[in-house]
Amino acid sequence: MTDPVTTPEPTMRQKIDTSVPHSARIWNYWLGGKDNYPVDEEAGDAYTAVFPGIVTIARSSRAFLHRTIAYLVSEAGIRQFLDVGTGLPTAENTHEVAQRLAPEARIVYVDNDPMILAHARALLFSSHEGATAYIDADVADPDRILAAAAETLDFGRPTALILSNILGHVADYDQARSIVTRLMDALPSGSYLSINDGSRGIDPVFEQAQDAYNNSGAVPYILRSIEEIATFFDGLELIEPGVVSVTQWRSEPGSPTPAVIAEHGGLARKP
Repeated sequence: MTDPVTTPEPTMRQKIDTSVPHSARIWNYWLGGKDNYPVDEEAGDAYTAVFPGIVTIARSSRAFLHRTIAYLVSEAGIRQFLDVGTGLPTAENTHEVAQRLAPEARIVYVDNDPMILAHARALLFSSHEGATAYIDADVADPDRILAAAAETLDFGRPTALILSNILGHVADYDQARSIVTRLMDALPSGSYLSINDGSRGIDPVFEQAQDAYNNSGAVPYILRSIEEIATFFDGLELIEPGVVSVTQWRSEPGSPTPAVIAEHGGLARKP
């Protein structure tokens, strides 16, 4: 899996701090992308030296996102998506998967990193029938997200909220739950919630690598237990197989039983 080959513009370099590694750019590096800086490559290499399996986690997370979107469009009939914590554009982004199956699908991406927003606007184009919008907002400000997203999405219609590897950036667990609740409260019955995040209690080597990264001065990412991840879906109807390792969420029929990795997620419907 590779990202489009792009180089950050000089003006973009003036807006962002390239002296500190950034999780979205490191993630992009692990996926084979070019939208990163030497400091991100160094941090990514230091991480993989301790835990090479992070590349598998990154790519399995992306594959989980693809499968959930395909389910939402093809089986649940969803045509609106709110993707919070977009990250840098990669192959098969949310709107590409959704609009290939339903060209009229409407997608709003949310992030608060200037590099991500600049690349999203430059690289991600909607189908003619649908719409794609980009919001500069922080996950910790759900009211701003909802107000801006309402310019593109009709919150009177079922909408899928996607929180992929973003809640780990909210250090306080109660705050993370509050964010999910506030966003889902604004969506009508028949809407869906898709969450996946790094999990604790599965792979101690992964935990060691993540703890070292969090202590390096970079923006931390908190691993949570499977039980904590599952509580984000409280009050919703989980779609089978529930909250599981992302490799095991509706894996391709006929494929070998996938290994459990320390990245868990699920999809649930709002009754």
